[in-house]
Amino acid sequence: MADEIEVDLDDLERRMTGAMAALRTEFASLRTGRASASMLEPVMVEAYGQMTPINQVGTVNVPEPRMVTINVWDKSLVNKVEKAIRESGLGINPQTNGPIIMLPIPELNEERRRELTKVASQYAEHARVAVRNVRRDGMDRIKKAKAAGMSEDDQKFWETAVQELTDSYVRQVDEALEHKQAEIMQV
Repeated sequence: MADEIEVDLDDLERRMTGAMAALRTEFASLRTGRASASMLEPVMVEAYGQMTPINQVGTVNVPEPRMVTINVWDKSLVNKVEKAIRESGLGINPQTNGPIIMLPIPELNEERRRELTKVASQYAEHARVAVRNVRRDGMDRIKKAKAAGMSEDDQKFWETAVQELTDSYVRQVDEALEHKQAEIMQV
């Protein structure tokens, strides 16, 4: 009976993968010097009486490295989309040409790049904390299983497995941060 006690590593890995996915989403919303359709994901437009993501009121394209265009399907929403972008805090000044809204992406100055790398570091730290919280939950389960009769060898095996999984995900967070910081600082 005591040998059948196991720790669900798949569940721990799924939760750590979720922390990485959240980090990638946060990184995608950080504006670098290049245009990206994902930078508009947090922007919501009031359309038809409710708040709607921009990609549900028009087609978002990146025709060139420093330009994002939005082809708004309903011409009556063009001004609302333009207003939502201005008020979003992205620091982009939209230009309207009929149903198409063009967003020229300005060059980032050195000071702003450094601020963005600090923000990226904060996002990475939050992801590391989330991974460590999952590790703590796994270690707590191992302690409970030991109290329920798990052998000391099994306890050591599972603790090592959980720690290796945690180290792997913390390494992934660090690599993602390094990549994002390099992308931000690239002129």
